[in-house]
Amino acid sequence: MGEEIRTARLVMRPWRDEDRAPFAVMNADPVVMEHFPAPMTRVESDAFVDRIEAHFEQHGYGLWVLADDTGFLGFTGLNWASFEADFNPSLEVGWRLARTAWGKGYATEAAIEAVRRGFEHVDRITSFTAVSNERSWRVMQRIGLRHELDFDHPRVPEGHPVRPHVLYVADRDTWAPPAG
Repeated sequence: MGEEIRTARLVMRPWRDEDRAPFAVMNADPVVMEHFPAPMTRVESDAFVDRIEAHFEQHGYGLWVLADDTGFLGFTGLNWASFEADFNPSLEVGWRLARTAWGKGYATEAAIEAVRRGFEHVDRITSFTAVSNERSWRVMQRIGLRHELDFDHPRVPEGHPVRPHVLYVADRDTWAPPAG
């Protein structure tokens, strides 16, 4: 189910049963989940892994586990976004990392590889996050995506502080991975 991708410091690999526990811990961390409507329960986290694995089965790619020589760091990869929006369905590049992995350039390093893989399948890649999530939209800029629009995420309740989102995009014909 999916192949392994290696970068200079990281491995992006298929999910294993032993990834579920650290993933659930990460998804329950209120700091990691600050820009989401709420942290996840273990049941919700496991259901998310089930959806990720089904995506791999259907497409051959998806949200890979991100790991280094210390173990599980989070995920980075590709997912088909299908909520109601003019730009969907779209292939989204996304990431979520445990706090211990923040500030090391891991999201940028892995996301560049995910975008490369995505352009083997589509002509356009999107990424979106809450307007308040500056760390993520800075990654989007570093990996060569451009800001296209702001929108209210329809799956976030009206009035919730993370409902306002930004959309970044890259097109295969114009995207160039950042140098260095």
